[in-house]
Amino acid sequence: MSGRSTGPVYYDEFMSSADARAEYWHQKAEAHREFFDSQPNAGHKVLAKWEQAGQLQGVITQNIDGLHQIAGNQNVFELHGTARFIKCQDCAEMFDADPLVRGYLETEVIPNCSACGKDRLKHATVSFGQMLPEDVLEKSIDLCREADLIFAIGSSLVVTPAANLPMLTKQARGKLVIINRDETPVDHYADAVIHAGIGATLSEIDQRV
Repeated sequence: MSGRSTGPVYYDEFMSSADARAEYWHQKAEAHREFFDSQPNAGHKVLAKWEQAGQLQGVITQNIDGLHQIAGNQNVFELHGTARFIKCQDCAEMFDADPLVRGYLETEVIPNCSACGKDRLKHATVSFGQMLPEDVLEKSIDLCREADLIFAIGSSLVVTPAANLPMLTKQARGKLVIINRDETPVDHYADAVIHAGIGATLSEIDQRV
């Protein structure tokens, strides 16, 4: 490519252009080391503890870092997918991301799929212009409708459809607690709003229940 793009690579560009795929891999590899060195924080650990104790039915997240699973959560619905894996866009085979990205960092050669041989390997995340995974969204909707209580944590509650999910619990007569440093457009619908840090807040709630 003539110069590096600073903007995101859209899904249709990735699928149709070898140059776009090259730019995609360059961008993702740049952030790889810091991403894979990250560890769960106190908030992740509290949520995992609650699930293991049968107090939490599941976690719905827009994050792609996989830290909920590393902390110990089993029932995680990743609306935007995960960067811990790479998926072939042709045959749907999945691979651990770390060795493939490290190989790219050493050679700057985009890997081909070892299953089908094609070169359209992409992180198993939702790119700009790509649809959310329908099955994950449907399961998330069902979970919210069945919940007695939902915590909306660290979200601006602006970007749909994820922003609509907490209101499904309210519509089903469940309770909504929002934990976020800043105000959200649905604060006035919540049964409780806590403008504070996530880790400290969840740890304090855990000590009190």
